[in-house]
Amino acid sequence: MKGDIGVIGLAVMGQNLILNMNDKGFKVVAYNRTVEKVDEFLNGAAKGTNIIGAKSLQELVDSLEKPRKIMMMVRAGSAVDDFIEQIVPYLDEGDILIDGGNANYPDTNRRCEELAAKGLRFVGAGVSGGEEGARHGPSIMPGGHFSAWEHIKPIFQAIAAKTPTGEPCCDWVGDNGAGHFVKMVHNGIEYGDMQLICEAYQFMKEGLCMTHEEMHAAFQSWKNTELDSYLIDITADILAYKDEDGSPLVEKILDTAGQKGTGKWTGINALDMGVPLTLISESVFARCVSAFKEQRLAAARLFPHTPAQISGSREEWLEALRQSLLASKIISYTQGFMLMHEASDTYQWNLNYGNTALLWREGCIIRSVFLSNIRDAYENTPDLQWLGQDEYFRNILNKALPQWRKVVAKSIECAIPMPCMAAAITFLDSYTSARLPANLLQAQRDYFGAHTYERIDAERGDFFHTNWTGRGGDAASSTYHV
Repeated sequence: MKGDIGVIGLAVMGQNLILNMNDKGFKVVAYNRTVEKVDEFLNGAAKGTNIIGAKSLQELVDSLEKPRKIMMMVRAGSAVDDFIEQIVPYLDEGDILIDGGNANYPDTNRRCEELAAKGLRFVGAGVSGGEEGARHGPSIMPGGHFSAWEHIKPIFQAIAAKTPTGEPCCDWVGDNGAGHFVKMVHNGIEYGDMQLICEAYQFMKEGLCMTHEEMHAAFQSWKNTELDSYLIDITADILAYKDEDGSPLVEKILDTAGQKGTGKWTGINALDMGVPLTLISESVFARCVSAFKEQRLAAARLFPHTPAQISGSREEWLEALRQSLLASKIISYTQGFMLMHEASDTYQWNLNYGNTALLWREGCIIRSVFLSNIRDAYENTPDLQWLGQDEYFRNILNKALPQWRKVVAKSIECAIPMPCMAAAITFLDSYTSARLPANLLQAQRDYFGAHTYERIDAERGDFFHTNWTGRGGDAASSTYHV
């Protein structure tokens, strides 16, 4: 009996996905470029299973039912192209290649086009959930050649996480690179969520002078509110974890954050598409600032300051902080969905935003209870422009605003960095302002560069230029819309 699907790559994610597929009754063929790892896997974690090992690409392909379904779990970039180049000669028309890594979606667009020309089907499937998710149920975001979906759907939906009502956190996203784009935005939101939680932690520790036991208790209590999520769960666990000497382990970890690039890609795409992804971009920059450890140590000696202790009721401040974190999180998702909306229009993907929220409801790193509310919002209003239009989210934001302003203002007063919460409330204030000072900005641009401007007493699309000094001419620069 031949295999249902082949998997290339036996690192942590690849191995756990294979074991997950095996548990669900699928016959999997495993291959790794370093073939010794195949034997190690079969004699280790896969011992006693129905998993088949392949020692060559030819053997892998020959061991699969047609149309062959082969999933690559390898490092994004050139490694994917290398494997595609090596395996294509062994494939037949209609066979399906799946990239389960964190590919940059333009690469997926290109691979779809190149493989379609060879009669092959390509799927870019974002997979989220880490090691645990891969083993027991990840969130999967497939996109690419739609005709491949009927063949991979039974496998992917079987291994995916399930919502409390049993819906699989996996469904078709859209054509070409849509799946990897949605995964990219997921990772951008993940960056934002993590930084927001870090800002709340610093406010508690340095402003409210809370012990780690007290902070642990606060995050534990937040799990019983709208903030209930995977990242809140693990933060509570981390704050309670002790090193061998009994002290909090988190305080012994060097404060320099790493990143693999997906948050940066999200920010770059937002800039390219003209979407104000301010919170997520700030979360990327926060990691960049953290990496300048030696420079920060030197700068701290030039600008010495100690965060001031915050007076007043701790319980009231904690509730204000909880509301600020929740409101900021809503803005993070708002901006992420705005970016997906723009990309969907640009590439004609016809993304289903409510369905995307469902894909993230369980299994992935940003899973949280309020994703169900996002799904409801888009099901009620499919053309929703931003989450603040929905009654549920509008009420939360309006209720939080006074406390949110209080927390951000106090953090600035006390020298506690809060880039993402501040960016979130600034975005809301800007986005809900009927008039912004961009009129002065346009006047400046016209003054020094004759870039023209529109007038409030004329039709949109009519552009004007003023000879501000009397020394310039009437010629204007070319006009364009932003």
